[in-house]
Amino acid sequence: MKEKECIKYMIQLVAINKSFKEHKVVNDISIVINKGEFLTLLGPSGCGKTTTLRMIAGFEEPTSGEILLDGMDVSTKNPYERNVNTVFQSYALFPNMDVYNNIAFGLKIKKSSKEVIKEKVTKVLALVQLEDFGDRYPSQLSGGQKQRIAIARAIVNSPKVLLLDEPLGALDLKLRKQMQFELKHLQKKLGITFIYVTHDQEEALTMSDRIAVMNEGKIEQVGTPNEIYNKPKTKFVADFIGETNLFEGVIETHSGNKLSVLLDSDEKINVIDGTLDKLKQGDSIYITIRPERMKLSHSKVESKNMLKGIVKERIFIGSINKTVIKLSNEKEVIINEPAIDTLKFQGEGDEVYVSWEYEDGVVIN
Repeated sequence: MKEKECIKYMIQLVAINKSFKEHKVVNDISIVINKGEFLTLLGPSGCGKTTTLRMIAGFEEPTSGEILLDGMDVSTKNPYERNVNTVFQSYALFPNMDVYNNIAFGLKIKKSSKEVIKEKVTKVLALVQLEDFGDRYPSQLSGGQKQRIAIARAIVNSPKVLLLDEPLGALDLKLRKQMQFELKHLQKKLGITFIYVTHDQEEALTMSDRIAVMNEGKIEQVGTPNEIYNKPKTKFVADFIGETNLFEGVIETHSGNKLSVLLDSDEKINVIDGTLDKLKQGDSIYITIRPERMKLSHSKVESKNMLKGIVKERIFIGSINKTVIKLSNEKEVIINEPAIDTLKFQGEGDEVYVSWEYEDGVVIN
């Protein structure tokens, strides 16, 4: 790989594999991460995302493949030889040191002068909005404050890459949502490449420039939050990211960008998508439709996909009503509607029609 091709990327993983004895944890991963990008590794527990992060950090060595940092191969280099820092969920603050000395620790190891240390520590404390906390100890801090100090300690050395391993996992829901926005704003202000690990889909969609969805040691899809949510490329991605309604069927006709699909319930639906030219009559496919794209009505609606069912359950969730519909083949679908717009039903057991636009279905081959 030519260096001039690498230089616009901060991190490149090239055919990375990692095995522990006979168990392959990371399976032939290749990805490029741009300078100044916020990239999230998203997936369920055990999918290999933390192991991938640890290999970038230098805590684990790949079984095979290359890790390039700013165009240079660091695959076999020690962690201290890579200009990267890691923030963990556990914070890992020194309990016997005050905030100032926790942040200054790495600078002291580098034998920076007292003047430089004071300047840098003061600057990062201001960045994380804890200017007056320098003389406090970790035991005197809240969870959110501890996390900010852990981040300040990681960025005070001006790393090229900041690695974050589920750093908000120990926080309560409200504080976690607040810290998501703070982290994103901090990353934009610093311009440092962030690589973030989480199993929380909403967190990934909120914070990331791009998301790499992992499953069983492989990357299933890389894309922007919009692409990952609205145009999933695999059944796993469609099902893992948020809620979805998944149908299985066979293509009956394929004309231009329009498909007619026979479902396993013997009902027919249509899909319009300009990227389906490789599909042909007789192919088995999945169609995924997000719950907020579906609508409910008491009567048929023309020029839309229509399926008949009965109301099984309705759940009020603040701004939305979630309705579970049982279709004729016993399959259940979920419809999310704004609470103020929800159709008034007599109750469970009502007969209704579920409809959606042809363009709202996404085909997965």
